[in-house]
Amino acid sequence: MKYHDSMEMYLENIYRFELKDGQARVADIARVMGVSNPSVTKAMTHLMEEGMVIKESYGPVTLTESGRTRARKIYEKHQLITRFLLSTLELPPAVAEENACRMEHVLNGDMIEAIRGYCEKQQKKTIQEEECHGKNL
Repeated sequence: MKYHDSMEMYLENIYRFELKDGQARVADIARVMGVSNPSVTKAMTHLMEEGMVIKESYGPVTLTESGRTRARKIYEKHQLITRFLLSTLELPPAVAEENACRMEHVLNGDMIEAIRGYCEKQQKKTIQEEECHGKNL
């Protein structure tokens, strides 16, 4: 995993913890990422220098406004790819999640927009089919 990719993973995990628990702690981030607490602390130092997070000694990690914006984009990309893998390839959820996690770092904007367009088109098609079946009852 490249350095940039791992920083994105940290941002996304902090964002997920903030959504779920209202805050992110070093030990929790380390646990879900399978790294040591010192590794998380080192990454947080870099993200603080980049203006992405705020971290007081022994306190929770908090996304800054720019960090939250970046993390939300990463998270939404991850969700979109997962949805695509689940609906088109019918992968099991755990497999779709794992692969989306890898793919989100390498797919360019054009590919993401193509996936988004495909998913929207499929969703409209499903709604139309449901409406059609509802009228035939």
